[in-house]
This record gives sequence, structure tokens and C-alpha cells, in this order.
Amino acid sequence: MLDHSALPALPRAERVRAVDDWLSGLLADALSGTPRPSRRRGGPPPGPAGAGVALVAVGSLGRRELPPHGDLDLVLVHDGRPEVAALADALWYPVWDAGLRLDHSVRTVAEAVSVAGDDVKAGLGLLDARHVAGDPEVTAALRTATLGSWRQHAGRLLPQLRDIRRSRSRQLGELGFLLEPDLKEAYGGLREGQVLRAVAAAQLADEPPADAGEAYAFLLDVRDALQRSTGRATDALVRQEQRPVADELGLADDDVLLRRVSLAGRRLAFVADETWRRVDASLVRRPRSRYRRVRREPLAEGLVRQGDEVVLARDARPAADPGLVLRGAAAAARADLLLSPYTLKVLAVHAPPLPEPWPPEVRWSFLRLLASGRSAVPVLEQLDQEGLLSRMLPEWDRVRSLPQRHPWHRFTVDRHLVEAAAAAAELTRDVDRPDLLLVGALLHDIGKGWPGDHTEVGVIVVAEMAARMGFSEPDVATLVAMVRHHLLLPDVATRRDLDDPLTVDRVVEAIGGDAALLQLLHGLAQADGAATSSSAWSPWKAHLVAALVARVAARLGSAPLPEPVLEPTQPQVTTPAPSVPGQTGPVTVGVEDVLDGQQVTIGAADRPGLFSLCAGVLALNQLDVRAARVSVQDGHGTLVFAVRPRFGRPPVPEILADGVRAALEGTLPLGERLRQRERDYSQDRSPGRPPRISWFDAEATGTTGLVEVRATDRAGLLHRLTAALADAGLDVSSATVETLGADAVDAFYVSDPSGTPIDPDQRERAERALVAAVRGDAPDPAALGER
Repeated sequence: MLDHSALPALPRAERVRAVDDWLSGLLADALSGTPRPSRRRGGPPPGPAGAGVALVAVGSLGRRELPPHGDLDLVLVHDGRPEVAALADALWYPVWDAGLRLDHSVRTVAEAVSVAGDDVKAGLGLLDARHVAGDPEVTAALRTATLGSWRQHAGRLLPQLRDIRRSRSRQLGELGFLLEPDLKEAYGGLREGQVLRAVAAAQLADEPPADAGEAYAFLLDVRDALQRSTGRATDALVRQEQRPVADELGLADDDVLLRRVSLAGRRLAFVADETWRRVDASLVRRPRSRYRRVRREPLAEGLVRQGDEVVLARDARPAADPGLVLRGAAAAARADLLLSPYTLKVLAVHAPPLPEPWPPEVRWSFLRLLASGRSAVPVLEQLDQEGLLSRMLPEWDRVRSLPQRHPWHRFTVDRHLVEAAAAAAELTRDVDRPDLLLVGALLHDIGKGWPGDHTEVGVIVVAEMAARMGFSEPDVATLVAMVRHHLLLPDVATRRDLDDPLTVDRVVEAIGGDAALLQLLHGLAQADGAATSSSAWSPWKAHLVAALVARVAARLGSAPLPEPVLEPTQPQVTTPAPSVPGQTGPVTVGVEDVLDGQQVTIGAADRPGLFSLCAGVLALNQLDVRAARVSVQDGHGTLVFAVRPRFGRPPVPEILADGVRAALEGTLPLGERLRQRERDYSQDRSPGRPPRISWFDAEATGTTGLVEVRATDRAGLLHRLTAALADAGLDVSSATVETLGADAVDAFYVSDPSGTPIDPDQRERAERALVAAVRGDAPDPAALGER
């Protein structure tokens, strides 16, 4: 009896050997208990008990890669014997009794080959067929027939296999750029190694290179460590399992693990891409011609287009031409082509180092490459995979496949930089110096490869790189300023009141009043956001950054003064004043569609806690507030909210008006309803880390203070925070809200209703109230109006 509980602890080879030995014994026992067929009249005598039947392993067991908690994929192959059903039962039931998962089938050789010829997945699995027990001639016949069928039907099956892998890539992403990758099915994962061997078996491509085999073996080790750590069959390398896996593999930490996984996945994906290009080219039917000439079209000095690739011209001299690499890369990207694998190998071996500083023609080629936009991304990946990019930019090795532990980022650092440069290529007509925008986008996060604050380190690194590229001193200074302030516009736009003159003053001072730098920073902010994720760069955020840029430009005298970011809309619904004297007056609500959401304007009689009540009503209606402004005139409050529906349902003015009126009258228990809403959403139940509360005196105007709260996001957080500020005796005049993954960054402009500056005691009370609000202990805003 196999002790399956001991299998996970065994090394992979011993685990496969133990299972093989056990299965061989099972087949022998099954054969000994199964009646042999009698001799038919005129037929051959029956052979030995195991003749004509074989137990064949496919899948991971067939490849000798069985994971600790993997399935057994077995095929019982026979020559047509009638008692095979009883034999199969005698074989499969002990496997199930041992607690192992089993994927099984019973086939003749002809049946197996027929299925493999129609089903690409079945054909792929049978290519891994390996003899375990029984008649080896049956297994040999199966392997020979399967291989012949695979090669015969390759023209039909391989395009299906390619489409399946591309579909999985769209669903699960690319292994090399994911923070929680699926080691098996993500593009560049273990499945790619199996596909590469299948393509080679079809004789349409060479065997995978040695480094691809090493990458594949490493991913196998990671999966084994993952399944041993979790105690279950899984291929998803989620965040909480990465440190235990790193420890088991003897790696320094989870970042080292994820970086090596990324490098392995990128290598397999790169080899797979090259292989599929070869397959596609070989499957295209061309008219036969005895003297078919290959057309060669000149693209640049030393480079020609041949078919769908860029290759070296006959007179090219790679060893004597330092600019050939970048010139070839630029030519390929501009023509939306790729460099041929042979050309890449030649350049990697023979290309000399670039002179320092770079000659103008080399820098021009580099800029042409970046300016090609999306078509430059695969070309830069080619240079990266052959080590040519790091040879030209040694600092690139520091960020190569470096993971980013931030919920917004979808790419590793190096791929994020490449994507940012591609996005910047779409904005070159919006700036006076497109060359600086392209290079700044490519290098803005280069400092993440060193310890410390990536911005502070980045300005030092970029200064050295830009000088080596041959930029002038003023241009180097501009690139340094771009890196130093690449987060300035998004941070200020999303966390400060854009209509506050001090906000504009802060940006003007930071950029030194340089309108050209403002232009470049705007383009860089757009490119950086687009390369991060849709959460990081929504239409609303783009609108806020553009509004900030317009205000700064107006201050610098290069543009007219823009309209306010939030303006009251005309009321669409008015609830009548109640008939009982002393109760709340009429409530007006206006809703207007704006970028990426709606603007809601609420009018009501002013009272303490009005802001919090309205924020709570919006939260109950599944509306996320991103910015707000309050104005009070003659005892009437007007609140303007920029909102976005959490589940896509736009706000209904009548419902909002009824909710605000009920909250003002005390008939809507906001606190209780929001606590219930919080319980309904599991992601809101975690208390998270303690909040961080900061006051920014330098950015306050007169008696107005600015307080920023960073806390774990949860349902109704804005309602609680503003209620806490009201309970501390402070009025909120405007607010901005930004969500960073699971955290919220809320900034409030507050003042004392008496018109006096906020004193230290008030700050202390406000901070205690805000901390309590984050814990869920906010006061009831409905009671504030009674004080």
C-alpha cells in the first residue's frame, strides 16, 4: 500500500519512482486476478498475462514532474482484449482508496490516436506518454502512432494550441509581470515549456534552448515548494505564500523569489513568442517556385527587411559600428517588425560598447526607438533578453524584473518604465521637448533599483545616465527635475483644494516658475498613470491633474484662469419644507454627469454635521466620494460632491433628496445602516493599521487648517471622519479623497466656526476623534445639530 501522505516530502525524482513502483505492483496484481482469454479456433495462442496491455503515464507523471499534490494521469492501453473493463476496475479502485486524485482512460492504440488527432489537449497530453508497467511494445506503438499523428495534423492542431495559449494569457496575464502569478497557466509558465516541446515534436522548431530548460526547472521547484507549503494542489503563488516558498528554496526573501520567477517566465515567454513566429511562418502556404527570391528591402544603414524581420545587410560591420544595435532596434520598431533571432545573436556577440558620451546619431536612434510607441515594447524586450539593453544602460539591471509591492502597479519596475515610455510617445506633440519627455518617462522610476527613497536616489542616477547619453547640462537639469517632481502633480491634484491659491503657489515654487517643465511634468504624469493601471489613472484623476496644470499655467501667465473644479449644478429635485415648525427646511439635489462619474449638489439649511450627514447618505447609495466643497451663505449650505457609483448605478436625485431629509430629521439611522453595510462587505471588516494624521500648516490659508488622514478604507469612512471633525468643533470647507488599494488618503480643509485660528488643544481633540472614527466609534451627526 502506498503511503501517499509521505509523497510530498520526497524529492521529485524519488516521488515519481515511488509512484511508478506502486503502480507496477497494482497492474501485476490486477493481471494475476483477471481471467486470461481462451484460444479461439484458428487463432494464435494466448500470450503471457501482461501481453497486449500497458499502463502508460501522461501529464506531469509522464514527464516525471509529478508535484507533491498532483493528479495521476493514467491511460490503460490494450490490444482489444474483452476483459479490459474488469482489469481497469482492479487497477483504478486501489488508487482511489489510497486517497489520490486520478484522471484515467482506457483506450486501444487506434482509439487513443483518433482522439489525439481531433483534440489538441489530448494530443498534447499523449506526447508525454511514458511506459510504467505491462507490455512495453504496446507503449512503443502508442508513442510512435501519437507522434506520427501529431506531425500529420500539426498544421491544424498547432494554430488551435496557439489560440488557447493566447486566450489564457488574456485571462491570467503574463507570468513575468504578475505579483501573484499562476505558475502553470499564466503566459510564460510551465505550460509554455510543455508547448515548446510539443512544437519541437512536430518538427516545426528546434528543441528549446538550455536557458529555457533551466527556467522551466526553476518554476517546477517553485511549484513543488508552494504545494508543500500549502499542503494542497495549487499553482497560484499568492502573496501570503511567497515568503514560506522563498524560505524553502533557500532564497533571501519573497522579493528575490518573485524576481527569479519573473525572469524565468519572461525567458519562457520570449522563447515561445519566437517559436510561434517560426511556426506561423512555416504554416503559411506559399506558391512553389524553383527559383524563389527572398525580397530584401533596405531600412537603414547596415539593415534590411527580409520577410517579417529585420536582418543585417550584407555589408554590415557589427564589430566596427557602435550605433548598429540602436539603429536596428529603431528601424524594426518604426516598421512594426522585430529583429531576427540570428541578428540579435550576432549583435550580442560582436557589438562594441557605446562611446561615452553617446554620439548624436546614437542618441537620435535611441529617441526614434522610444518614439515608436507600442511597437517599441517587444523590440526593447528583445534587447533585454539578449543582454543588449543592460549593456547600453548598466543601471537597467537594477530594475530588471524588480517586483512592485503596490496594489496599483500591474508591472515589474522595468516593464512599467517601458510602458510609460510607450504611453509618452502618444503625447510628444503636446510638449516642446519630446525627447526629454520620452527619456524622462523611461527613467522616472529608475531609482527603485537602489535602497532608500526612489525619488532621491533617482535624481542622482538619472543625472549620470543623461550625461552619459550626451544631453547638455540644461537638459540634464531638466531630466533631474522631472524625476524629482514626477509625483508632484498627481499628489497635489488628488489631495489638495485646487481652487486654493496656496496649492498653486506650492507647485509654482516647486518647479521654479518653469512653464516648459510644467508641460513635461504633465505629460510624464499622464504616461506614468497610464502605465500603472486604470485605478491609478482614471478620467477623474486626469481631469484633476489637467485642472491643476491650467491653474499653474495661468499663474505663470501662459494661460487664462480656468473655471473652478466643482461648481454647483441646478437642482433637479426639491423636497418641500415640512409642515411642523422647527424641523429642517427644504432639501435640493442636483445631479450632473461629469468625467468618470457624476457631480451631486445638495442644498439644505446649514447645521453642524451637515457635511457628514450628506456623505453618509451618499455612502448608503453606493456612491464613492472623490472630492467635495462646502459653501454657506445666509444660513444655507451648498455641498458639491464629485462621486462615482461603486456598482455602476448612477445616483437618483429623488432618492438622495429623501435620504438627506430623513437624515436631517433623524428618521434615518445613518450610523446603524452604515455599520450594517460594513458588515455586508468582508473587505471592510479588517481593522488594518493605525491611521496616520498629519497637519500641513504651510498649505493653510488664514484661519483654515489642512489635515490629512491615511487609514484603511471602509464603508462610510468619509462620513465618520467628517462627523468626528464636527464633534471636535471644526467646520469642513472642502475635502479630497483618494483610495490607494486598501488605504484611503482623505484631506480636509477645516476651520473654527468662531473665525479664530485652530489651537493645539483643538488639534489634539480632532486627532483623538479621527482615530476613534477610523475604529468605527464616530459620533452620530444627527445629534450634532442639537448641541
